[in-house]
Amino acid sequence: MTEMILGKPDGGALPADVVKDSDTAHFMADVIETSQKTPVIVDFWAPWCGPCKQLGPAIEKVVKAARGAVKLVKINIDENQQLAQQLRIQSIPTVFAFSGGRPVDGFAGALPESQLKAFVDRLIGAAGAQQGASPIDEALAQAKALFEAGDAKRAAALYGQVIAAEPENVSAIAGLARAQLATGELDSARATLSKVPDAAKNDAEVTAVKAALDLAEKSKGAAGNLAEFESKLAADPNDHQARFDYALALYGMDKREQAIDELLAIIKRNREWNEQAARKQLVQFFEALGPKDPLTLSGRRKLSSLLFS
Repeated sequence: MTEMILGKPDGGALPADVVKDSDTAHFMADVIETSQKTPVIVDFWAPWCGPCKQLGPAIEKVVKAARGAVKLVKINIDENQQLAQQLRIQSIPTVFAFSGGRPVDGFAGALPESQLKAFVDRLIGAAGAQQGASPIDEALAQAKALFEAGDAKRAAALYGQVIAAEPENVSAIAGLARAQLATGELDSARATLSKVPDAAKNDAEVTAVKAALDLAEKSKGAAGNLAEFESKLAADPNDHQARFDYALALYGMDKREQAIDELLAIIKRNREWNEQAARKQLVQFFEALGPKDPLTLSGRRKLSSLLFS
């Protein structure tokens, strides 16, 4: 597998005309003709318009992030009043999206960045411009494949390249932390997770890696006591603390299904033990594994069966 080398966001990959000012005379070439090949977003604005000053930088950021899959043309209506009248622009900011030489979408007023991104993604998808994944998406997919193949070190290196290009890419940050966790670099994984933007602290990928890291720290060294826990359970099957510690040790040894079953055994015997510690620990197991993991799905079914029987 050939690993991809990513450039910086401000490198030469971004087309020079991805954002440009235009006017009535050049509208046909800059918008209608260009949109035959690449979707074009047209932002109608004016210098005196307050919301325009809010929308302008935000939509430029989102368009640039699309790395040439869509273009932005800015039209000052004060200088192009005839064009604004022809297109029936009644208020500003107004945004039109063109594809195939015709308007296909639009909105009026300033929108938050998340909605702008959804607008751009929808336009790109509808135009069929995403014939292949972006370099960032390809790198993330390749890093994930490396990790799943057991090559955590190369996966970490590739995730690091993505972060160098996009420092706040949550998938890359979570992926790097998981790769570091797999190679036993717990402190590095914790440091990597500290770089997650505040707005993404509850992202599913982030919470899953954080749960896995917490579990790794809890179970660190527990495997050496496995025989001790087994001996205690043989002497007293109701020694819930020994079974709880045994489950953590098993999880740390990648015997995850058995670890889940041991916690379920505690719940079956005494679900209220230690303020429902076994149930809470199971939830953390499920978070670390992810909601779609077969062990999570089967474990949740077994837990529900016990709790509601």
